[in-house]
Amino acid sequence: MADKSPSKPTKVTVKVAEPRQPGVKSSARKPANAAAKELPAVRKAAATKSNGPATAANPTLLSGGNPQIAKGYGDAPVQAYIAAMPGWKSEVGRRLDALIERTVPEVRKAVKWNSPLYGVEEQSWFLGIHCFTKYIKVAFFRGASLSPVPPGESKQKEVRYFHIHEDDELDEVQFAAWVKQASQLPGERM
Repeated sequence: MADKSPSKPTKVTVKVAEPRQPGVKSSARKPANAAAKELPAVRKAAATKSNGPATAANPTLLSGGNPQIAKGYGDAPVQAYIAAMPGWKSEVGRRLDALIERTVPEVRKAVKWNSPLYGVEEQSWFLGIHCFTKYIKVAFFRGASLSPVPPGESKQKEVRYFHIHEDDELDEVQFAAWVKQASQLPGERM
């Protein structure tokens, strides 16, 4: 027969790791035992944390350093995106934005899918910008029709890319020519 005497409770130790924060490498996180001491604070922060995008004053950087900016139309969300671009990319973003504005004075702007978009018609876009770890990708949505064709290929037949790395010399004349041509083609509805 089984013994019915009360058994002694066993002690169980549970280590709770701190939740991973975007943009923080795992080696920079606190050790598990330090996080376990802060468990109530972690739970409280997790319970009050918004699932929405970060504010423009404190944007989250997604993979590759791409700023998470709320969807919006006009110059303000694009400028918030450019200001949040990490390191050298922010200055290049300002140069690209200024070049696009000079080349197409009536340009319309928006941020959708965490990328600035540029167009000439309402919600019809000819160009988009996106940050990656080592470069900025400029997408010409009808790039296969440009002359010369931008060098970066896409899985989409019409789309062509132009990548800008930190030490690249930007040929502003060529870039402005692509922007001018792209702005005169039918835009991509998104």
